Amino acid sequence: MKLQQFVLKIHSRCDLACDHCYVYEHADQSWKGRPTFISEETLGKVARRFADYAEEQKLPSVSVILHGGEPLLVGPVRMRNICAELTRTIAPVTALDLRIHTNGVQLNTRHLDVFKEFGVKVSISLDGDRAANDRHRRDRRRRSSYDRVLRAIELLRTPEYRHLYSGLLCTVDVVNDPVAVHDALAALHPPRIDYLLPHSTWDSPPPRPVDSPTAYADWLLKIFDRWDRQGRTVSVRTFESVLSTLRGGPSLTEAMGLAPSDLAVVETDGSFEQADSLKTAYDGAPATGYDVFQHRFAEFARHPGVRARQLGLAGVSATCRRCPVIESCGGGLYAHRYSSGRGFDNPSVFCSDLRAFVDGVAERITDHTLSPAVRDRDELRFAQGELNRHSLSHAVARHSGEPDWDEMWRAFLYLDGTPDATPEVDEILAHPYLHTALKHCLHDRVTTPAPLASAIVAVAVRARADLKLTWDQTAPELHLPTLGTLALPEGGRLEVTVTAGRLRVRTTTGEECGPEDTPAPWRPLHPMTLTDGTPLLLDDADPLRDCYPARVTPPLDPDELARFTERLCTAYELMEEREPGWRDDVNALLATTVTPLVAGAGVRLGAHGLGAVGVAVDFEPEEFVRELPRTGRLARLAALRETADLNVPGSRAGRLLDEASRELGNAAFWKGDDDARAAALERTGRALEQLATRSQGELTETGAVLAEELRAEWAGHRD
Repeated sequence: MKLQQFVLKIHSRCDLACDHCYVYEHADQSWKGRPTFISEETLGKVARRFADYAEEQKLPSVSVILHGGEPLLVGPVRMRNICAELTRTIAPVTALDLRIHTNGVQLNTRHLDVFKEFGVKVSISLDGDRAANDRHRRDRRRRSSYDRVLRAIELLRTPEYRHLYSGLLCTVDVVNDPVAVHDALAALHPPRIDYLLPHSTWDSPPPRPVDSPTAYADWLLKIFDRWDRQGRTVSVRTFESVLSTLRGGPSLTEAMGLAPSDLAVVETDGSFEQADSLKTAYDGAPATGYDVFQHRFAEFARHPGVRARQLGLAGVSATCRRCPVIESCGGGLYAHRYSSGRGFDNPSVFCSDLRAFVDGVAERITDHTLSPAVRDRDELRFAQGELNRHSLSHAVARHSGEPDWDEMWRAFLYLDGTPDATPEVDEILAHPYLHTALKHCLHDRVTTPAPLASAIVAVAVRARADLKLTWDQTAPELHLPTLGTLALPEGGRLEVTVTAGRLRVRTTTGEECGPEDTPAPWRPLHPMTLTDGTPLLLDDADPLRDCYPARVTPPLDPDELARFTERLCTAYELMEEREPGWRDDVNALLATTVTPLVAGAGVRLGAHGLGAVGVAVDFEPEEFVRELPRTGRLARLAALRETADLNVPGSRAGRLLDEASRELGNAAFWKGDDDARAAALERTGRALEQLATRSQGELTETGAVLAEELRAEWAGHRD
């Protein structure tokens, strides 16, 4: 797993004395021997090492989080030098996302002017209302920090600095009133709230009421209910992570889920450390023995402690591997598993809370009513389009106040409200790789509006509408979904104008280019029409097409393109000959977009929307005919799961539905091999039999309809 973010400790002391602080109050006391602040020499070495690593690994973007102690204690002048050095060294190599986590006590306009200059996003620690915050977050004289932090947040929320406001970090204390805590935080209009369980281990368990084995789950669920009733108007990372993993998506936080860690920590003396939270386990727990003067980031990435947090399911305890909510819980934060007897080979010390919380969310979010998408292909396409619209509005809301995002959203609303452009809006929203872009935005893999802005430009070109948009484009080319790619003279700030369908792009230096220029900087995509009149787009250029489990090819040259097109035409003709009427099957994959994959990759689905399929450049038409029905079944099931509830998330019924559907696809694939086909049908029967024994409440009405469909199909095969 490549490292894509690192925490840089720029000051090792703090101006508060929070009694729940893992840096100063827990087992590891290495802070006492650290330099107070990072030196220029250490900073320069860290920046160069990380830039080299990003270049070696071809990382498209990286995050650097300035941390402490209290990082603002370095002062505005030194802070500017730190940001300038990181930007000067790393930004020429990859897109740099600079962030800072602070208690906010010292925050003033001098700091914020530095952050504005370098685009540093600010997260502030606040534990809720005054009573909740002052329970732990006091200074060394036991004075409240509350008013000082609120002044900092109000300053951050002013129009000049609002775009830097990243969110609030709240450490959970179950003594506090959860609704009062959430309402106090939400009233400050943060883009995001992080609720953090207090760092604890089996040797030093968290405080909890004697009669409440799930006190932390109960506390969080009360906030979840409040958040849900209020319309989820603020992003809450813990909640959104569980919602994502319950739906088969990625984890959004290190504290939950099985996603491998991509984090490094560098202390003020230049030493590499593992996750900061390990300080709660034992003295020396996060240490690696590595430092930036003698070791590269690539060496740190191979450290056994780092690798241990990248093993996914294999890296959790046997108890966790048997748990039905492991995909969402992930065994909890690695540090919270520690005991002196078994090391980290335990469930989380919050195990009962995590299980109760995930189960509680799963039951709350399940829509048990029937979705028409399970019976009607057009309804399924419509549902996915509505999902994409919702995702777009949600992504924009998370970046509200950022000028480029706001401008992009106004352009979308204008085009969506223009009758001649609305059909083109729908077409672009249905493009499978725009679905990928939206997921990246929602999961913070993309923080710039560039991929969505280029999609809106594509709408304007297709609709021959007038439009002007500006945004920062780090890539040296501009790809318009469904249309093609324009090579740019340089990256940076772009002004893009569309007039009656004519595209012109102006760069920061004033250079202009467009598709009609010579020498031609424009490479169009390749629409084709099958013999039955079905349109198909060969997309070998969309930067977001690289979402398959196999590598995509570079853009094809004319000869490669001709051969690939001929193979596709032959394959579809053979499909019509072998399986007349195949398009009428409810599971048929009616592809709109085909992307070439490397030789030997076969026929694949990826993390895209409905309608795309990846096909190896050397595929055989016979192979395509055998694989397409099985692939279509997987595509339909994935789209159904994104747009409707088939079962209570995390329940065994969901896995049995998947297994039965998959094995029916295998039976169709092996229809020329009696033994293999019979084995697949036998596995289908077992899955359906087990499904019938599950609690009736595990399947929704939509899932029950799908289960009946699978049973009827299985019975038809047996007859």
